[in-house]
Amino acid sequence: MGDPPPASLRSVVLDCPDPSSLARFYAELLGGRPVTTDPDWCEVLFDGPPKLAFQLAPNYQPPEWPDGRPQQLHLDLTVSDLETASRRAVALGARVLGDPVRENGSVFMVHADPAGHPFCLCQDLM
Repeated sequence: MGDPPPASLRSVVLDCPDPSSLARFYAELLGGRPVTTDPDWCEVLFDGPPKLAFQLAPNYQPPEWPDGRPQQLHLDLTVSDLETASRRAVALGARVLGDPVRENGSVFMVHADPAGHPFCLCQDLM
């Protein structure tokens, strides 16, 4: 056995104008449990780490994908059925930002969450 890693991923934190609504969006999308008791800091918990967290940023301005204001990070989410997952994400408040792209044994589609953060739904191809 080796030494334990010097750090482990605790959470991914996104700035946004409305932490509780974004936490509810991702909880529905990913099947997590939203914790929205603090309007300035909300989380989505899963069975293990990491968690997603959302912090209030009153002057937040969303990225303009693909060629405007740059994103600082994005989430890649694995799905089993891209079309169904995309329809579900849109029903929850996401926007589709591009057509499906096939690349390296998978197909992905870029969306924006309700606060404008880009995320990709990714389906592995057999």
